[in-house]
Amino acid sequence: MTIEAIVARYGLAALFAGAALEGEAAVMAGGILAHKGLLSLPLAMLAAGLGSYAADQAWFYAGRHFRDHRWIAAARAKPAFARAVAAFERHPTAFIFAFRFLYGLRTVSPIAIGSTNVSARRFAIVNGVSATCWAILFTGIGYLFGHGFEQLLGRIVADRHLWWAVGALLAAGIAFAGWRWYKARHA
Repeated sequence: MTIEAIVARYGLAALFAGAALEGEAAVMAGGILAHKGLLSLPLAMLAAGLGSYAADQAWFYAGRHFRDHRWIAAARAKPAFARAVAAFERHPTAFIFAFRFLYGLRTVSPIAIGSTNVSARRFAIVNGVSATCWAILFTGIGYLFGHGFEQLLGRIVADRHLWWAVGALLAAGIAFAGWRWYKARHA
């Protein structure tokens, strides 16, 4: 089932969950559905913003209250965690606002920020403003370019050669990842 089909079937609750768990693709699908008239655009933006906000607040509090737990310690050992803390220390407010727009840092950043001594109030306010901007931006992209996305998707579905190419690339990617995993385990 595609993200768009899930959002169409379950509506705003699915958009809330998609924004919390997946991110941009679910939110843009919500914008496309609003373009089609299946969802209200303002409610889609609200659901996306609240889902993203709630998830990041939960990750922040996990970092704050469970910083010595083995799961948080494992996250601290990752290079992305160190990059997030370093960026936060240079520009705390700007980083709180921007982390959701930075690929590869979206989930680990609120945990990292929670492990610092930034106030929960400051994080909540800046996170709220950022989640609002993010939701409006990505829902708006889906809404504004909904017709173009539909046309592109229609062309992709109809082109069998493209699907063979995608399948071959996917198989090559899986083979390469398996080879790298094997080399790392036996090095």
